[in-house]
Amino acid sequence: MSPTLVRHQLPHSGSMRCDDPPVPAGSRARTRDWAEIQERMLVPLYEAAYDRLGIGPATRLLGLGCGSGLALLLAAARGAQVSGVDADESRLELARERLTPDGMPEHTRLVSGGLEDAVPEGAAFNVVTAFHPVGCVTTVEGLTASLTAAAGLAERGSAVVLGGWGPVERCATAGVLRIARRLTDAPDDCGVGGAGWWPSSRDDLEELAERAGLRPDGSGRVACPFGYADLASAVRGLLSTGLFDTALEASEQRQVEKELAEALHPHQRADGTVWMPNVFRYLIARTR
Repeated sequence: MSPTLVRHQLPHSGSMRCDDPPVPAGSRARTRDWAEIQERMLVPLYEAAYDRLGIGPATRLLGLGCGSGLALLLAAARGAQVSGVDADESRLELARERLTPDGMPEHTRLVSGGLEDAVPEGAAFNVVTAFHPVGCVTTVEGLTASLTAAAGLAERGSAVVLGGWGPVERCATAGVLRIARRLTDAPDDCGVGGAGWWPSSRDDLEELAERAGLRPDGSGRVACPFGYADLASAVRGLLSTGLFDTALEASEQRQVEKELAEALHPHQRADGTVWMPNVFRYLIARTR
């Protein structure tokens, strides 16, 4: 199958190394931190949704906010034809490397443009994914617009997968992410207009689906623990999500890293590894 990857303005994030000076979001270094440390934490979410939908050779999948392409790679391994869009050109470049290995250029078609450029030749999409968790984007309005546009490129009744955090009390990482809000003096109840992370509510995904004109058709919960080799890796991985970007603009990087490391200490085990159990939620919606 021929993967298509398109640069498109969607919510995004980057990555940062603890001992380096601040690196702009979208840089190669930040992208590598995301891909090598953090991205794999959501694999159980991807696989649960793919299992439920029976992703396979008959699937024509569009990934919104595809990042560095791990979710697309897993779908392609099941035989799906995949396309991806993302605002972060650095992440998109890495996705191209993953999905278009050397020696196979004749089997790929990579374009840069709008969502329409991602449509497979001769067929509309029948699955759309937006795994980037609700509660980790700058505004829900931007994601709603992208979902609405993507739904218009899919067959009627196609599945649209939305991902989000589970209940705060079941997400150990929630307490750590609150550091970002505190450093920017942003209240937890800022809702969809706030920057970075905010606590999820019970019906976040359903409300997003309704905004985009989609019909809910089932949901599920998945354990997605965040595990790191050591404290430094945990700091780098969490900074790579982009959820601390606003905090880094408001405070010195050293201060952000210090407070993040302190918040992570209760989750560090005797062998030095860091482990935070989390539950994520997904919603299956349908295009009308």
